[in-house]
Amino acid sequence: MILTPHIGGSTEEAQEAIAEFAAERLLGYLNRGDTTFSVNLPNVQLAEVSGTHRILHIHRNQPGVLAELNRALASAGLNILGQHLKTDERTGYVITDVDRDYDPEALRELKTVPGTLKFRTLQ
Repeated sequence: MILTPHIGGSTEEAQEAIAEFAAERLLGYLNRGDTTFSVNLPNVQLAEVSGTHRILHIHRNQPGVLAELNRALASAGLNILGQHLKTDERTGYVITDVDRDYDPEALRELKTVPGTLKFRTLQ
């Protein structure tokens, strides 16, 4: 996953600014699932939501993946509190906020949704 565009900095100040920019992009992805300015994923920037667990699902952009993901969430008894989908020609990125009250074993099924490329949770 590439979270920063290529930026050529020729001065010391530019190099410092680039380092700060890259660190902010990485922390945004790790803490909230943001992919703003990513070169190989759809751009998503969401506010932090308290009292939920955030599920990040990166998948091939093909018909039926979102339906299968939501079917798996429902069959696991997870209540969707919010969901955001963004796609480009090859990749889809779904961020789903769910109630904190669930069996962690229920997440296994989500990893098996056809087309899944990457799956992780933020707590």
